[in-house]
Amino acid sequence: MKSIRVGNGAGFWGDNLDAPRRLCEAGRLDYLTLEYLAELTMSILAHQKSRDPSAGWVTDFGEVIASLVPSLRAQPGLKIVTNAGGMNPRGCAAAIADVLVQQGLPDIVIGAVSGDNLFPRLDELLRAGESFAHFETGQPIDSIRNRIVSANAYLGAGGIVESLAGGARIVMTGRVADASLTLGPAVYELGWNWLDWAQRDWDRLAAATVAGHLIECGAQCTGGMFSAWRPEISLSDVGYPIAEISDDGRVIITKPPESGGTVNVETVAEQLVYEIGDPTHYLTPDVDTDFSHVRLSQVGIDRVEVSHARGAPPPETLKVSLAYQDGFMAAATLVVCGPNAVENARAAAAMILDRLASAGVRLARTHVEILGNGDTLPGLAMSPASDPWDVVLRVSAADRSRAALERFVREFAPLVTAGPPGITGYTGGRAKPHPVLAYWPTTVSRAQLNPEVVMRTAKEWASTGGKSK
Repeated sequence: MKSIRVGNGAGFWGDNLDAPRRLCEAGRLDYLTLEYLAELTMSILAHQKSRDPSAGWVTDFGEVIASLVPSLRAQPGLKIVTNAGGMNPRGCAAAIADVLVQQGLPDIVIGAVSGDNLFPRLDELLRAGESFAHFETGQPIDSIRNRIVSANAYLGAGGIVESLAGGARIVMTGRVADASLTLGPAVYELGWNWLDWAQRDWDRLAAATVAGHLIECGAQCTGGMFSAWRPEISLSDVGYPIAEISDDGRVIITKPPESGGTVNVETVAEQLVYEIGDPTHYLTPDVDTDFSHVRLSQVGIDRVEVSHARGAPPPETLKVSLAYQDGFMAAATLVVCGPNAVENARAAAAMILDRLASAGVRLARTHVEILGNGDTLPGLAMSPASDPWDVVLRVSAADRSRAALERFVREFAPLVTAGPPGITGYTGGRAKPHPVLAYWPTTVSRAQLNPEVVMRTAKEWASTGGKSK
């Protein structure tokens, strides 16, 4: 029986920079995956690329790849699959190619997978009959059409499989389904039928998809955010997850030995139900997975077996993550201390809004939170004896007018001397309004997607700067 070990060293852009290196050094991996893209990350990257055509990719990956050079040298079988390409997979490939060439690894083949970016084609697709209606409300796209800044379809594992089959040791993608980062290596390495749709082994594809879903958020399934966490479960050196996937569809979730955290049925179960929607239809571009029959079994220390995933053909439409400009927002905080801290904080918030109204400024949306008084846990009763002597007042606001929000943030400092007693904590620069990018989930016909794979050595990528030949 053949199996592979796939470890995931990043669950989002901003995750622990040392985790990928530590995972490769201790994990005995065949594949390292790095999952960086949240729904609105693509719009941030699109904004960066609009200012600099060579940008639009996850810059953390440049630092990560430099830290992985010793592992790439010492472990010739190690491959990396990541969606760090964001809005510019080819630009990302060229940037890391420079690092590899400088470190004496010019012959490593890098595959760049693109085709997910629908923004330049929106009008063409609308004319072709795609509605891009809001997935949940059915609202037509007309109301936001002139404010759209990015639109990316979720591709599947196809481009990853093609890259690996072409000899890529590093695969760089844009927006693909998170679990596809793991499914691609499993399909390629374990010989599962992929090209003949009618003969695909949907249950095995589902098993690897569950594995990818379990490890995609990094340490969330090895003790991070664990609801039963306790201090003796060390997270300072938490081990990031590894999926052992066998050719018969058997999956074991584990972590490097002697690393912190824990892998047990409870930690894996909590990640299993994370962001899945209908558990009987977890839809990806590759397979429709039924989670309702999945079984978890503790088969050793920090080893959980995952079985009984069931799969069916995926839908004919693919998810699209679309973002649009939705005005501006700003938020600022003050510390309120002393007796009656909660009451004084609420009065201070009212003063801010009253003074704005007196100046003729009426904001579209405002929100007041008293942190330390339970406002972050609405609906949960505080202890009757709870009467904090220090709280943090946080007031946020949103509006189409940046000028209105610039006036809003100016109303905090005066409270230091013209507000209730006990106001402090006003340090640093004044808060600034920033643009809001709102999320619009929708779908597009699978037939409208044209994934493209470009394969080059690091030396060739470095010489082209990411441009097409």
